[in-house]
Amino acid sequence: MNSDVLLENGPLLSLVVTMSTVYIETSVVSYYTSRPSRDLVTAARQQITREWWETNRLGFETYISTLVLEEAGEGDQSAAEKRIQALTGMPVLTITNEVEALAAAFIQPGPLPEEYVEDALHIAVAAVNGMDFLLTWNFAHINNAVMKRALIQITEQNEYECPIICSPDELGRE
Repeated sequence: MNSDVLLENGPLLSLVVTMSTVYIETSVVSYYTSRPSRDLVTAARQQITREWWETNRLGFETYISTLVLEEAGEGDQSAAEKRIQALTGMPVLTITNEVEALAAAFIQPGPLPEEYVEDALHIAVAAVNGMDFLLTWNFAHINNAVMKRALIQITEQNEYECPIICSPDELGRE
């Protein structure tokens, strides 16, 4: 958004106001669109996600990737359609050679197990594209303290900046 400011006795100054960028990992849209769970923790996360999606999301530039679209389209057809519909209109980041190289560094000799290449790709696509935040409910391989420390180190060794990895309850409005 551009905003022009006229300074007293001075030239017109043009300011560019930018919003922070958020990469939305597949677990977030899954929690947003799924039917309410009977499990208390899952139900709470679903409610937090719905509130974030409907209010806080509007304060950020949100992005997804081709991988998010692929994962969101899997499973039950009706549920997949809801996920895809929720993602419609968001800019889509692609999996480039740079993204694949950084993802490989997260796996070999990195902290992520080889069978979780998709998790590595989510982190890598967010980092390579300069996202400010990576939003996820994946606490096993993305959003946990031990993993984040190693991911930041590897990302920086590869000359990228690691996005702040967080869940919807941690990411308020700017």
